[in-house]
Amino acid sequence: MQNFLFVIVGLVLLIAGGNWLLKASVALSLRLAIPKIVIGMTVVSFATSAPELIVSVNAALAGDFEFTLSNVIGSNIANLGLVLGITVLLAKIDVRKSFYTTDWPVMMFASVLFVGFIYFDGVLQQYEGIIMVVFLFLFLIYLLKFQKTAVVDEMPEDDELLPLYKTVLFLGIGGVGLWGGSELLLSGAEGMAYQLGIDKGIIGLLVLSVGTSIPELTASIIAVLKKEKAISVGNLIGSNIFNLLAVMGITSIITPVPVLEERVLSSDIFWMLGVSFVILPLVFIPKGLRLGWRDGIVLIGIYLTFVYFTIE
Repeated sequence: MQNFLFVIVGLVLLIAGGNWLLKASVALSLRLAIPKIVIGMTVVSFATSAPELIVSVNAALAGDFEFTLSNVIGSNIANLGLVLGITVLLAKIDVRKSFYTTDWPVMMFASVLFVGFIYFDGVLQQYEGIIMVVFLFLFLIYLLKFQKTAVVDEMPEDDELLPLYKTVLFLGIGGVGLWGGSELLLSGAEGMAYQLGIDKGIIGLLVLSVGTSIPELTASIIAVLKKEKAISVGNLIGSNIFNLLAVMGITSIITPVPVLEERVLSSDIFWMLGVSFVILPLVFIPKGLRLGWRDGIVLIGIYLTFVYFTIE
């Protein structure tokens, strides 16, 4: 019971901390007059990926590398299968041209790069992490240079420009919430795995990953309700890119990340690649550059199938 309580309280702190960090990050970007699509692909994605980053770094430093890998791989699968599926069930989303010219290709490149790095030698080395972070910076530079002026700003009237002291305060308490939440979540998850006799990797894939994907789900649903469709798609694609290039990149720079479970290389990474790839045909079929409720059913079906084969 105590471990379950730790997981719940840890998730609450992670979600609250991520939300405070998100408020502060968006407030800063509003001060810089950055267009919404760029905010979605950079600021919001980084803020909503902060739980994955903190949990992964903490797990790696504690030697729980099963949690490090399964958290990121599971989060990427959950972001597209579960979060995007639920989002498009609520409302159809018109997808911008940048999806297939920039966003999706970069996400697939990051996915293939990550898989290539861990598949052949079973470890994500420090120099490979540096390569991933360099590619992330190149991607951000491209976004800010070429997409900032090309996209119409969709700034809603009800966005609040926070005072500077509130922005700094939210950054501070958000960071503390994320760190404290990750400590409790990891402690509870490890205890649950030990008590139930379940592999840490499965707990990471199905519990930690969904928990750390809640900020993405919240941000996407809010974006749809506010009719900010550009930020909801950009947030999820960007978050997957950040999970791979930033979270795994930074974590492996701090300490090399070995693959300790065979299932990661024989199954999990292919589920991640598969759900990432299938987004492209779904966007174009049956109507071009649109995701609707049928696509949502397909994506959720894929995610439930993944869960079934994981726990089987």
